[in-house]
Amino acid sequence: MARWNVHFLFLMLSILGIHLQETYLCKGALNSSCNPVERSALLEFKQGLKDTVNRLSSWTGEYCCTWEGVACSSRTGHVIELDLRNPHPFDNEWILGGELNPSLLSLKYLKHLDLSGNNFGGANIPNFMGSFYHLQYLNLSSTGLGGLLPRQLGNLSNLQYLDLYNEFGSNFGAQNREFRIDDALWISGLSSLRLLNMENVNLKNVSNWLQALNTLPSIEEIHLSLCYIEAVPLSLPHVNFTSLAFLDLSYNSIGSSIPTWLFNISGLQYLDLSYNLLTGPIPSLFGNLPSLNNLNLAHNYLIKGGIPTSLMNLCKLQSLKLSGINISMDLSEFGALFSGCIKTSLEILELYNTNLIGQLPELLWELKRLRSLDLSENQISGSIPASLGQLVSLEELYLDDNQLNGTIPESVGCLSELVDLDLGSNFFVGEMSEAHFTNLKKLKYLSLSSNSLALKFERNWLPPFQLESIRMSSCILGPDFPGWLQKQENMVFLDMSNVGIVDAMPDWFWSLISGAWHVDISSNQISGRVHNLMHFKKLIEFDISSNNFSGLLPYFPRGLEVLDVHNNLFSGPILPAIIMGMPNLNYLSLSRNNFTGTIPSPLCHLQQLVALDLSNNLLAGKLPDCWNRSSRLTVFDVSRNSIFGGIPKSICSLSSLNSLHLSNNNLSGELPLSLKYCRRLVILDLGYNEFKGEIPTWLGGSLISLRVLRLRSNKLVGNIPPNLSLLSNLQILDLAGNELSGTIPKSFGNFDAMKVIIKIPIWFTYVFESAYKEGMPVSTKGNTQEYDELISLLFIMDLSNNNLIGKIPTELMNLWELFSLDLSGNHLTGEIPENISALQQLESLDLSRNNLSGGIPSSMAHMSSLEFLNLSYNNLSGEIPLGDQLLTFSDPSVYMGNLDLCGFPLNRSCKGSETSQTPSRINSKNENEMIWFYVSFALGFPTGFWAIWWALLLKKNWKICYFRFIDNTFDKVYVCIMMNLRKFAL
Repeated sequence: MARWNVHFLFLMLSILGIHLQETYLCKGALNSSCNPVERSALLEFKQGLKDTVNRLSSWTGEYCCTWEGVACSSRTGHVIELDLRNPHPFDNEWILGGELNPSLLSLKYLKHLDLSGNNFGGANIPNFMGSFYHLQYLNLSSTGLGGLLPRQLGNLSNLQYLDLYNEFGSNFGAQNREFRIDDALWISGLSSLRLLNMENVNLKNVSNWLQALNTLPSIEEIHLSLCYIEAVPLSLPHVNFTSLAFLDLSYNSIGSSIPTWLFNISGLQYLDLSYNLLTGPIPSLFGNLPSLNNLNLAHNYLIKGGIPTSLMNLCKLQSLKLSGINISMDLSEFGALFSGCIKTSLEILELYNTNLIGQLPELLWELKRLRSLDLSENQISGSIPASLGQLVSLEELYLDDNQLNGTIPESVGCLSELVDLDLGSNFFVGEMSEAHFTNLKKLKYLSLSSNSLALKFERNWLPPFQLESIRMSSCILGPDFPGWLQKQENMVFLDMSNVGIVDAMPDWFWSLISGAWHVDISSNQISGRVHNLMHFKKLIEFDISSNNFSGLLPYFPRGLEVLDVHNNLFSGPILPAIIMGMPNLNYLSLSRNNFTGTIPSPLCHLQQLVALDLSNNLLAGKLPDCWNRSSRLTVFDVSRNSIFGGIPKSICSLSSLNSLHLSNNNLSGELPLSLKYCRRLVILDLGYNEFKGEIPTWLGGSLISLRVLRLRSNKLVGNIPPNLSLLSNLQILDLAGNELSGTIPKSFGNFDAMKVIIKIPIWFTYVFESAYKEGMPVSTKGNTQEYDELISLLFIMDLSNNNLIGKIPTELMNLWELFSLDLSGNHLTGEIPENISALQQLESLDLSRNNLSGGIPSSMAHMSSLEFLNLSYNNLSGEIPLGDQLLTFSDPSVYMGNLDLCGFPLNRSCKGSETSQTPSRINSKNENEMIWFYVSFALGFPTGFWAIWWALLLKKNWKICYFRFIDNTFDKVYVCIMMNLRKFAL
């Protein structure tokens, strides 16, 4: 992560110039032999090295000054340079390994030592490294060395360049590979040091690192990124950094305001404090750093407040990065900020995710030198002005994830230097044509995704650019396949999902993506057959789901990691050879096709596989019993096939398994004991099979992470185990459609997750590791509906269609967040619990087809969330309560089959009651008048109209009845409307 800038190049050229004054490469001086002691030392050092490609083959003979990586002084003949850095840093074959032999101590005049890019197996830096007293340049970066840095390095008083950048750190899980310091005092001995790179060196327990650095009079460049620094002194008694120009403290955990001593370093040019925990506002004292050309405070989310106007006078500032800070400014305030000399120097402006609001100001387009502008992930509104085309130097423009609207101006086509353009996830409308792209010859990255844009080009249009990345998801490119893509020969990323293509796949498309790593053309209506892609070696992610592709499943490249072809028309068997040819797969979805045959056993051997979805096919046979090698498999979905047999024991050797879907098959036998060891299961769906026997009692004590237990429509018998209530995280319990008997356990009132509402779906975090979308059919409100990730917000108990007896436990009324309760189709007796209104979140209640008796609790009228109710075919009696929510259930079928129920909406009035068959209540004194009123009203409009109005004028009681009817009808309609509005508001 070291940054090589102009300042660093000047420093290196200075060191090199001094070095070349006394150094020559001995290739031109074959008659000069090197010091024999030094030659012997080098040969002994070579013997300790591992050199797999024989890099040091030239190390033979007497003339060591001609050896690879060795340089000698032209005056003395002594070895003064040993440069054994890896010439091919990204090729492990060129790495030197082995031991660092102390024979190097014989090179007493060594000034330059570079061992970077090799791997010495986690060994410590040998203490003898501090004995090269003439050393000016030491580079031990990315060498595989680690451990405590030796204090002897502080003896190198002539050292000007020290690079200890540790590429490995703790990310490799090997503590001995991490450089660390326990005391920084030895650094003060490096009195000649000009550049120090200690990136990724652990300074967590060091409190004096800043004081030590402050003693170095010549230090110009300091890299301390990723050093676990948590505290920095806010002030220093004396600032000695008179030469410091470059300071990088990024990616630490500094949790304070920005230290004030920084503003005393007048020569500071580069300051990077990004990715820390800095607090407070951005100090206006930054205006005291006239030499500053690069300021990066990004991703310090605790910094709040606007951008100080003092920055406007930083006439050398070229790069300003403040992304991820809570700036919370209106863009109209940018006028004061960019009115100074900064507008003639600024080249990079990054303000993404800073809570900016307002419209794009015209002043932005006056930053003529701007090369990169990033205002993404804000709340910027309005349209893009045509004056955008004035930024003729612009190379990168990111305005994605805002609230911009209107059409995209054609002036964007004037940005002839543009390389990256991202306008995705806004509210743009209209069309884009050739005019928008005429001069964009350098464009490589184009993102217009998630807008209502239509790209309309002439059929023979030839784009002036060669795109590498195209992101156009949810734009309109169809219905024909866009022919202009054919000439894009450098494609590495393609997302044309849901773009309205209704066409056959052209043959040239497969050549287009031959070098791509990501291809997504899902959610279109593209037809045809997929070519053999096994030679597309760069392809990593391939998604053609929800199209009309047909034929056999083709071969894919070995490096493929994501393959999604679900919801197509593929058929035939899943060939084992195809699966074996993709050993790196971590996500595989072949669902919703017409695949036949058995599930291939090589799937068991995909050790990187995280999610496997073979659901909704025509697969048959038994499940393979070989899953003990798939340690990462998290989702296993083979639902809706014709698989038979039992659940193999090896399924629960999948130690990471969170989601197991085996529903809608022909699986049989008892629930195996091996399921007990699927301890990380969140979803267990075995519905619609032929499982028999009792629900095992160990379910409650073993699968403690379970959120969904779905065993519906099997042949399970016996009592429901009360200890299922130990599943404290359970949100959906579906045991419907079995032959269960006994009573409903009172302990079912103890499901903790059904008591406390979860506002955010937090329990499907495992799906973030892959592209899998969790979901299943859920029976509620009288029908079955497919739910996707939203099931993580549902709380459902369905025990319907069993042989349960006894009363409804009042303890169930403790499940305050229950969304749906279905106990229908059993033999339950007793009364509906009076406190059922405690279930205030309940939207669906089905108690039909039982033997419940007694009255309907009046409190049910206050269940404001209730949308579906079925109490039919019981032995309920008495008057149906009226008012509030129950008024919305006007369908008599809700209560039918209860012969002793009366009142609205049934066609039975209650005997001896003052209530009529309507919701209106009137006094018994006026009951006869009410009857005669309806009889008279029904005589017919032509003659009855005047008679009724005459009666209403003369008969006071009839007049009262009529207006009470009108008032109560209005009240009923008003209540229905208001209750529905209340539900929408919730």
